[in-house]
Order: sequence, then C-alpha cells, then structure tokens
Amino acid sequence: MLPFFSIVIPVYNKENHIKATLESVLNQSFKDFEVIIVNDGSTDGSDTIIKQKSDERIRLYTIENHGVSFARNYGISKARTSFIALLDADDIWYSNHLEDLKNLLKRFPNCGLYCTAYETSYYNKKIVKGKFLEIDDFFEGIVPDYFVSSLVNSIAWPSAVVIPKAILEKHGYFNVDLISGQDTELWIRIALKESVAFTSKISARRIISDTGNHLSLSDKRGDRLKVLEEFEEYEKTNQSFKKYMDLNRFSVAMERKMNGDIENFRKVTKNINFNNLNTKQKVILKLPRFVLNSLKKIQVFLIKKNIYLTPFR
Repeated sequence: MLPFFSIVIPVYNKENHIKATLESVLNQSFKDFEVIIVNDGSTDGSDTIIKQKSDERIRLYTIENHGVSFARNYGISKARTSFIALLDADDIWYSNHLEDLKNLLKRFPNCGLYCTAYETSYYNKKIVKGKFLEIDDFFEGIVPDYFVSSLVNSIAWPSAVVIPKAILEKHGYFNVDLISGQDTELWIRIALKESVAFTSKISARRIISDTGNHLSLSDKRGDRLKVLEEFEEYEKTNQSFKKYMDLNRFSVAMERKMNGDIENFRKVTKNINFNNLNTKQKVILKLPRFVLNSLKKIQVFLIKKNIYLTPFR
C-alpha cells in the first residue's frame, strides 16, 4: 500500500543541520509517509549523516550539483504519492506538522496549496512568529486573499507546504532557470489560479544560522528581477497582487542598491506604486548605499541581541 505523503528534502552541505531535520520528520505523529532525500552534490559529511538514519521509509538519491530547484523536481519525480511535502535540510517540523496538513487536506479538498503557520529562529537567539495579514490565531480554512495575507510573511513557505502532485503537473514545477526567487515564483503561479488552504497553528521552524545565507548580499538574488517581470499583466487587474509585487520590488530594489547595481535599482523602483509602501520603506529606498549596508549589519547585530526590526512590520 502506498504512503500518504512523499517528503522531499534537497540537501547541499547541511551536515550541521540534517540530523535534527530528519529526526523532526521521524518524530511525526502522522507516520504514513516516505522520505525522498536528494543529495545535491554535497561536499561535506551530509551524506554520511543521512546514511546513519536507518528507516525503511527513507530513500537517498545522490546527484551532481544542479541547485535546489532541480533537486526538488528530481525528488518529486521519484515520489510515489499524490501529495508532496517539502522540507529544507536546515529546518525542522514539530510533531504535529503532517497531521495538521492531513486534516487540512481532508477538510478542504481540491486546493492548490496546503500551508501551515511557522516561526523563524535567528542565530539561536530570536524566535519570530510569522505574521499573516487578515488571518487570526485560530484560522483554519481557505485564505480569502493569498496576496494580502502574504504582505509581511508569505503564507506559503517551502518547509511548511504540501503541494498536490496534480497541481505541479498542471502549473509546472520549480523553475530550474532561477537560482533565487524560485519558491516565490511557484507560489505565485499556483495562487493566481488556485485556492490556498491554511492553518494558523505553528508546526514548523525556519532556522537561520551564521552559516546560512539569510540577509546576505548575494548577487544570485538578482534572479528575482525575472520574477518581477513575469507576472506584470496580472498586476493590471489585481490590486492586492500589485501591492504584493511592489513590496517584492522594494526588497529587490534595496538589495540591488546594496550591491551597487544602480541600473536595476532604478529599473525596479520605476515600476513601484509608492502608495503601496509604508513610510519606513519609502525612506529606506532614498538612503545611500553605505547607509543601507550599515543598517543591514545593525539589523543582524540587534537580532543576535534578541531585538528584531524589519521594514515590513
């Protein structure tokens, strides 16, 4: 008999995290699943740690490094079930995660995405609950407007989402041409066309550590420029989606200026309706590059002192 969920975990050099991630999977209260781990050409000890976990539900595939989108798609292609639960190799689930998603699937069939609330741990210092607009602490159902609710934190996040395989076959898989922004791009494609089910019960934790690339200035994030251009036609007729995309433009514009990419900074800001930004965001976009870089360092310093500041709240 086939399991209910296929859990797909892409791994690239996560030897310091993968053990805890796998233990959080094996400790689930709902146990009817298979685990598909795609070792995306790791050069550390990730592979050795994975092989130490003896469980017949785990299948490990080792491939050459092609990036997270390719690894996820590869894992999905090996899935034997109809429901794909994603998990990144440095995040963890609480024991209720799959059970909560199973209940969502049962109560709200035929949705494009099934999502749970999550929290983020920064540098083992500060834990921040996700903030989802127009969603209360006891919500369980169809999200009225995915893009409104995702203006601060995204309703869909890779380690807290289940995607029916039929939806991926209908709307496409992760875009392997994107190194950054591939998650957002897929969520948009689905949410523009399908209903999204959500529970505000927290069941997953996003782990941001000193070894991660969160808050980095990676040039790879320039790929998000492509995402901004892909859906412009939908923005003309969908006001909440336009605001959602303008906040993404704000984020990309800030990163471009911090990287010294003034040409793309101007290109992105030109398409922003500034009525969709708050006062902090408007001020930040006017600051010179050296001030933005200093503020980013201050932000990281304060997080490590258990103080969380963001222009989105």
